[in-house]
Amino acid sequence: MAIREILLLGNESLYNVSREVTEDMDKIIQVVNDLHDTIINFREKYGFGRAIAAPQIGEFLRIIYMNFDNKSYALINPRLEFGEEEFQVWDDCMSFPGLEVN
Repeated sequence: MAIREILLLGNESLYNVSREVTEDMDKIIQVVNDLHDTIINFREKYGFGRAIAAPQIGEFLRIIYMNFDNKSYALINPRLEFGEEEFQVWDDCMSFPGLEVN
């Protein structure tokens, strides 16, 4: 487990396409634990942060870690499906702290 550096906006690595997770369970657990430690550290510094993706710490795997309402979720190889419902929300990104988008 480790606090990892978060790649910032402008880092060309963030344009890499992540690959499907096929690693052994030890690798997945290590990345998820690093995502957890990194998001908790970020939250202590900046006061926000609900989710982080593995590419943001330089691991180009399809893993998203979410931590909110005292619950944690690791999404492995997620697939998004969109319905008809729409809503607006102000959101932030750990790759460019201090900038919120609607």
